[in-house]
Amino acid sequence: MSDASAALPPKLQAIVDDFRYAEGSEKLELLLEYSRRMPPLPAWLQERHEQMEQVHECMTPVFVHAEQRDGRMQFYFDIPPESPTVRGYAALLAEGLNDATPEEVLRVPADFHSAMELEGVLSPRRLNGIYAILAHMKRLAARAMEQANGAA
Repeated sequence: MSDASAALPPKLQAIVDDFRYAEGSEKLELLLEYSRRMPPLPAWLQERHEQMEQVHECMTPVFVHAEQRDGRMQFYFDIPPESPTVRGYAALLAEGLNDATPEEVLRVPADFHSAMELEGVLSPRRLNGIYAILAHMKRLAARAMEQANGAA
């Protein structure tokens, strides 16, 4: 097991493995499947959309909200359906990192997606968006940790 896979929470590792075993256009189809599975924002968050943070490094409007419940992270994304690859990537990150501890989120290597071999199906610009979304999720996890430590 590599250092990168050792740092991944089990749900995210399972997703990485699914992509690793997919070939060529199957990878893109899998990404689009995650896009379709992205849950809508909960009503309480739709009413407070202004509290969501924008990932400005992405060309697509990506908004994310995170909370810590019982020491575990929950991530919510709002991304237009017209951007299915970005939606798919955010959806797989949310699925793979929801219920992880902030420490587990922070340990995910920035290049963990290289094991998914997406370079053949995504443009360099989209790959940069992948880095930006994960980096933003890590900032939110770090902030949640600081708030929890400050409250203790």
